Amino acid sequence: MSEPTISELIYPVKLDNRHRGQLAELAFMRKAASLGFAVAKPYGEGERYDIVVCVDNVFWRVQVKSVLAKSPSRPYYRVKTSGGSGQRGHTSYSASEIDFLVAYIFQEDVWYVFPATVIENRTALCVMPGSKRSRFEQYREAWKLMRPTVADSKTAADNSAGTAAAAVAGS
Repeated sequence: MSEPTISELIYPVKLDNRHRGQLAELAFMRKAASLGFAVAKPYGEGERYDIVVCVDNVFWRVQVKSVLAKSPSRPYYRVKTSGGSGQRGHTSYSASEIDFLVAYIFQEDVWYVFPATVIENRTALCVMPGSKRSRFEQYREAWKLMRPTVADSKTAADNSAGTAAAAVAGS
């Protein structure tokens, strides 16, 4: 068996959707860790998010999506912002289920960091890396959005205090 080439690692055309998604999740975990975020992968497949990151004591639920290539007839990449299968079918993600949807564009080696409120009630977004006309360009490599605000930190502290109080009351 021959070693994979650099091209195969950046542009994994031989992988099926499931394995490409797993590769994108690993790439996200590496990227997030390199930015100083703590990263955790939940056990099982029961949640609508793929990864949990902790930034400055604030936890975010992250759904990771990836796009392999553009359609030959289109100048943009289409990022699917819905998920699920079976009886529920594909449903849009909501801010009550995830905090961020992060999309990796394999062909460009670029990330988009979308707050859940941006992708809510949508089934897809179209992105054009580097284009001034793309209304989603502000989210390209927007990792700063995951840095918590003072309000986020206060909410996290309040939630921690409430959880601890409930645990003490229940024992």
